[in-house]
Amino acid sequence: MEIPGLGPVTVDGDDYASAPLPVPVLGDALCRFVVVGYGDDEAKADFETAVGAFLGLGESALRSASVPVFQYYLDVRAEVGGKGDFVSIAGPEDVWLHVRAGGEVTVQREDAHGDRQVYVSVECECAWEPEHGLQIVFRRGGTVAKVGPFDGHLTNAAAFDRADLAGAVYHRFA
Repeated sequence: MEIPGLGPVTVDGDDYASAPLPVPVLGDALCRFVVVGYGDDEAKADFETAVGAFLGLGESALRSASVPVFQYYLDVRAEVGGKGDFVSIAGPEDVWLHVRAGGEVTVQREDAHGDRQVYVSVECECAWEPEHGLQIVFRRGGTVAKVGPFDGHLTNAAAFDRADLAGAVYHRFA
């Protein structure tokens, strides 16, 4: 089977996995795409559009998330006290120097809170939170919609089960 934009994929239940592809927004890191629920979805074009939009993004697309990612860093630093060898990041413009993309990108439709959009989620390693890392989620593959510790949720409204957080890119976890 083939998914437009990803090429041939292997099928494992509801998951469709691609071979590793270079991802421009992640500095051309090679990532395997896992598309969840594609086979049963009535609007497969939504997945294809999200993948195309995501693969069309340049590294500059992450700049819109620099401030919320830096806020996540500040919250973790405050939580642990920022002592000892805790990484020091001067400001939002430096935060990406301490982030490394993982090798897998997940594409799936959000079912919580009636959103029903397709999201592209990237799990990253970050120097300030080695246990939970950093999750960056792109709505329809083109706009950063959520950042924070990796929790598998695609929106903060779903993560915290709060409709009032629809549209919130970052919400303090504590």
